[in-house]
Order: sequence, then structure tokens, then C-alpha cells
Amino acid sequence: MDTNKRYEAGINAMEELFSQDVRNGMAGIKDISPDLWNMIVSFGFGDLYSRNTLSHAQREIITLTSLITQGAFDQLRVHLQAALNVGLTKEEIIEIILHCTGYVGFPKAVHAMGIAGEVFKENE
Repeated sequence: MDTNKRYEAGINAMEELFSQDVRNGMAGIKDISPDLWNMIVSFGFGDLYSRNTLSHAQREIITLTSLITQGAFDQLRVHLQAALNVGLTKEEIIEIILHCTGYVGFPKAVHAMGIAGEVFKENE
């Protein structure tokens, strides 16, 4: 895929996953480092999220698990919302976090569940 198509595919994936407010916040990276912004859009969302084998919901399951494992809780909040946007249910997200407990430990799982609770409340 050429560079322009990768970027366009990335923007399209981001539009499906994230609200306009979130996308505007993410775009602030562009002012600091246009190169990093291009990598995020073209590679992260154009190359990875735009592949056909997995759905966006399946990719969000992987992303949530990875972010919980890393303790990347700032990005977890954004991807919890994205997971809801692409059709994961509150119950499925809770189950993902519960399952992660055995692999990442209680501190990360409890922190993730607290963030999930906040995101769920914001979506009521």
C-alpha cells in the first residue's frame, strides 16, 4: 500500500474507533512530531488496524490486553472507549480484565478495572 493510502486507511480506522474529541487530542502529537504522527496513523492504524483478518473489536481485545500488561493506563482509557465504540460490551471488557488478572497480577487488573468503571459511567 502506498504512503497516501496507508495514511488514509489509518484516518478511516481512527474515525471508526475514536470520537472527534479523542482524535483532536491525539492530533496534538502532530505539532510536536509530525513524523511520529505519521507513524501512528500510517503504521498503527493504516497497516495494523486496516488489515482484513481480524475485526476492529478483535483488535481492541488484543490492544486492551497489551495495554493492561504494560500498565499503559493513559492509553487504556482511550482504547476502552474504542472497544465500546466497535461493539464490545461492558461484560466482555470486564471479563478481559478479569482474565488478565492471572497474567498481570492484581495491581494492574484493579487499576484497569477502576479505569473501565470510569469509562462505563461516562457512557451511561
